[in-house]
Order: sequence, then C-alpha cells, then structure tokens
Amino acid sequence: MKKRDEELPDYSEDNEVEEQKGPKTRVKKGGFSGLHSAGFSEFLLKEEIMNSIHECGFEHPSEVQQEALPQAIMGTDIVCQAKSGMGKTAVFVLSVLHQLETPPKPISVLVLAHTRELAFQIKREFDRFSKRLEGVKTEVFYGGVQISQQITVLKTPPTIIVGTPGRILALARKGSLKLDGIKHFVMDECDKMLDQLDMRSDVQHIFRLTPHTKQVMMFSATMNKEIRNVFRKFVQNQVEIFIDDESKLTLHGLQQYYVKLAETEKNKRLIDLLDALQFNQVVIFVKSVSRAIELNKILVECRFPSTAIHAGLNQEERINRFKSFKDFNKRVLVSTDLFGRGIDIERVNIVINYDMPRKEERAEKENSGSNTYLHRVGRAGRFGTKGLAISFISSDEDTQVLNEIQERFDIAVNELPAMINISTYMN
Repeated sequence: MKKRDEELPDYSEDNEVEEQKGPKTRVKKGGFSGLHSAGFSEFLLKEEIMNSIHECGFEHPSEVQQEALPQAIMGTDIVCQAKSGMGKTAVFVLSVLHQLETPPKPISVLVLAHTRELAFQIKREFDRFSKRLEGVKTEVFYGGVQISQQITVLKTPPTIIVGTPGRILALARKGSLKLDGIKHFVMDECDKMLDQLDMRSDVQHIFRLTPHTKQVMMFSATMNKEIRNVFRKFVQNQVEIFIDDESKLTLHGLQQYYVKLAETEKNKRLIDLLDALQFNQVVIFVKSVSRAIELNKILVECRFPSTAIHAGLNQEERINRFKSFKDFNKRVLVSTDLFGRGIDIERVNIVINYDMPRKEERAEKENSGSNTYLHRVGRAGRFGTKGLAISFISSDEDTQVLNEIQERFDIAVNELPAMINISTYMN
C-alpha cells in the first residue's frame, strides 16, 4: 500500500497561561465505579427529557454524569476530563435542554466539534433527547456543504447550533449567524480543537462574538496540565471534574492484546481474525487515506460487509457512510484517526489497530501515541461494556508506542492467545 502522511501543521505556543484565580472545585476519582444505584430521576430533569431518557433505555447515570450533571444543570462552567465511553456528551445535551426557556429562544446554544462526523452525531443526540420538547430545533453546520444552503437554513433560526469552528466562523462573518444571544457555549473533544493553531484561532474568534455572560462547558477524554491552562482562558468560577487518574485511564471491560507480525502478513492475519472472532461491529484503524481505501477493497473482495471513512471522501459521502455503519448496514469500518475521537457506535465491540498510532517528535507530544490509542480503543467497550482491542506490531516504533501505552496506563497488553473466550468480549 502506498504511504501517505497526514500530519497536522506544527506551531509554537505564544504565551504560558497564568493559573486562573477564583473559586474552583476539583473532583477526582481513582477507579471505575460502574453503574450507580441512583437514577436520572434524582437530577429533577424536565418530564419531557426524562421520558426521552427512558425511551432510549437509560436507567442509571455513568460516573461522569453523576458528578457533572448536577453542576451543569445549575449553569456552572464545567471543565471535564473522563475516559471514552462514559457519557460526556449526555452531560451537556441533557443539561442544556433542561435549562432552555419555554418557548426556547433562537440560537441560544452553540456546540463546537472538531470533526464533521462528531458534529453530526452530537446533533443526533440533541434530536433524540429533545423530541418531546416543543419548539426545540437543532441544526448542524460544517464544511463540504454549500454555504448558501446553510444561510437559507439560518433564515429560520434553530434553538441549538452544532458545528465545526471553520464553518461556524464563516457563517458569523457573513452576518448569517448571530451569536449575541448565546447562553450555553460547549466544546466537545476540546483539546483536539485547541491543540491546532488554526482551529484554536477560529474558536477564539467565535468565543469573542458571544456574550460575556454565558455558561461554558468543555469536555475531553485526555487533558494534560498544559492544555488545562488554555481551557481556563474560556471559563469563570468553573468546576473541574477529572474522572479517573491518568494511570487508570483505560477502559473497564476491554480486553487488550497485540500481535507481532511482518508488514506483509497483516492482511492475511486480519482476514483470519475476522473469520474467527464473533463480533457485532468492528472498527479497523489505519494510518493513511490510501491504506484505508486499499484495505477496504480487500475486505469487500473477501465478502466482508465493509466500508471506509477517511478525509479523501467528500462530505456527503462521509456522512452517508457513517450513517450506514451506525445503522448496522455495514459491520466493518476501516478508518483513519478521523473516526477516533468522540464517535459513539453502540454495537462496536472490537477495535483493531492495523497500523499502530504514530509518535510525534515534538517534546510536548510525548504521549501522542498513547493518547491516540486511548481514543481508538474507546470505540469498543462503551459505557463499561465488554470489548476487544487488538494491535498489530510490525516495527520498532510500534513496539515503542506499545511500551508507552503499558507504562502510562499501568496495564499489561499481552500477546493474543490462540483462543479467546467469547464471553470476555461479547455481552
């Protein structure tokens, strides 16, 4: 397969951010507590929201929801770091919907996401929990769609705006999107947005267009000390919630193994695994667009119900493929790290790292490989359910990343055994 690099542009940070002064609460939990005995009813959410929660089959809040929802519902600024699969999205969706006025005012909520797929998924979450709330409408805006179409949509302003920073800023600069009525400003996977210089600049411009007085909520699965100082520029008198310390930032119920093999052996071993394993849905991560395209072709030729998502697709096709996979029309997805963060597909129970995450050379990116690994394997074992992660190790760099993962998260990733008990990764 032809190699194609997809590195993010490098940049230098201008100034060290001073520690913000003022009231602050830090909530730290050392372990995974599983399902709580308390139900969502204890949060005293609107009846219409509670009905939607029950219809979706949710009974007990996750640990992050237990800690963050009471604060978020009160309109407090939130900085929240919790591992993938713990329901961070529901924290801001439910708390924002609960706080909406009756009737809801147009363009009172803005949610920023770093990818179009994540923005699309957040929009769907707002839709399913707001369907009983009269007059609440959510729209999503991202690049790859004619901006004139989106300007037309905004002529009937929705209540909730979800979008990527670049397109949101473009609409605001054209005067089509007025942000002076925003009461809730949310950033999901915010470290990814603020870690890229161009996207951070867009976010800062957007933030300045919103009112000074508003609720700000920031969420991420990974949050190092340096980036936390950047986050604190956006919040006031915030509550900071860190669920699980870094050494325990792995996923409860997830079996993790590696396979040592030559690069030329990957395709055969992958096909053998897909034939042998029982799965609902599988996500296979590769390191470039060209490899995603070629590997998907091979899997389709081998009669696997496979599709691929990568940056080489136009926006409409990417969303169509994402919907097809989410709706269970496809059971195997080949993807670059475009799909790695924040995307919830409930049926995914196996993740395969066909290509291991790559280490970045810059000093401040020393945990880049293990960060990416965390986000990738977070696609399986969502909400504490069972899952399986298998990583192909074919180079010295792969071995270095694997060692970094084991050391940082204080875990042992063992070699894949000849037989795996299905009950360990299938619910």
